Amino acid sequence: MLKAAIVLLLIATLISLFSGLFFLVKDDSSSHRLLRSLTVRVCLAALTVGLIAWGFFSGQLVSHAPW
Repeated sequence: MLKAAIVLLLIATLISLFSGLFFLVKDDSSSHRLLRSLTVRVCLAALTVGLIAWGFFSGQLVSHAPW
């Protein structure tokens, strides 16, 4: 369940990234949609990092790295 939530947040972050690119190219300079898209993207990224950290601390996510 946690992995699915992380994947969904990453997909939402990518959607916000490309919508920000679209707003950067197509909007006029007085529009605030680009700033709002950046705010959403930063919040989604912070939430993703928080979920990953919580997953490691709770033991739901483990690292299988050999080092």
